[in-house]
Amino acid sequence: MAELSPPTNLAAGVDVARAARQLEEHRAALTGHCYRMLGSVTEAEDAVQETMLRAFRSLGQFDGRSSLRTWLYRIATNVCLDALSDRSRRIRPMEVGPVGTVDDSLTTLPASSWVEPIPDTMALPEDASPSELVSLRQSIRLAFVAALQHLPPKQRAVLLLTEVLGWAAAEVAESLGTSVAAVNSALQRARATLSARDLSEPRALADGQSALLERYVQAFERYDMDAFAALLHEEATLSMPPYSLWLKGHDSILAWLLGKGCGCRGSRLVRTEASGSPAFGQYRPPAEPGGSYKPWALIVLETSGDHITAWNAFLDTATLFPRFGLPLELAP
Repeated sequence: MAELSPPTNLAAGVDVARAARQLEEHRAALTGHCYRMLGSVTEAEDAVQETMLRAFRSLGQFDGRSSLRTWLYRIATNVCLDALSDRSRRIRPMEVGPVGTVDDSLTTLPASSWVEPIPDTMALPEDASPSELVSLRQSIRLAFVAALQHLPPKQRAVLLLTEVLGWAAAEVAESLGTSVAAVNSALQRARATLSARDLSEPRALADGQSALLERYVQAFERYDMDAFAALLHEEATLSMPPYSLWLKGHDSILAWLLGKGCGCRGSRLVRTEASGSPAFGQYRPPAEPGGSYKPWALIVLETSGDHITAWNAFLDTATLFPRFGLPLELAP
């Protein structure tokens, strides 16, 4: 994280260190906002750092008509719009091509192609109320963030500022330098685009779903494929970025795990939270007796009721495990 340089336009007597701390208090909220806009944790971190630098150097212009966080959201939104002006949208494997088979070859796409998972702790502000946390957690789900990528950048900004942050149309218009009519029109088009996608919200983890996760861990670590299959929705999907291949349905997923994916047998799982969903660090067993379990994938589960609807295995463990605070090996 870059060090903030003292701004030249602060009023005399302003405590620079205190000003920096005040800005830093909003980092998680801004990271969540930039992640929704960009679909990338790395790019979101860069955008937040640029936001902090711009804000720090312009504190003398902050007139207090809005809250400090609202002012920072305005800066962050425009930083993200600048970043989106020359890049393509991020995707999930299900958007690359039709459903695959276990016999298909594995093709990789660059890391910059994919919607990335984000640690909940990076994107959810600690001062949010319980009701706010529910909404914010839903808005960092992989499916929702991927759907946002189908919106033109300004429509994306309008939708997030109004639907997620609860801004009035006039406030959004002022922030984006446009009219209220243009904001309302963009919001209507954005809602229409998202309504065509399956964005049904999963229920919060109740006792039954907590039990589902326990059964998942037991079935996967035992490699009990009958028990594992019973947990999957009949149309469940398996994806494995950076591979573009994705599979759908019990038969294909189990055929993969018992075939090309059989190296997962004997794995251990460590629980975490990613993109508003339950997640696990997966460690494959040691190659030699007495060796350590090694990172293999960050698994992000999507659930509905008492079934798993999507099993997303992100394989870039060198980047993801440190980001999620997961150990780089497990003792046998």
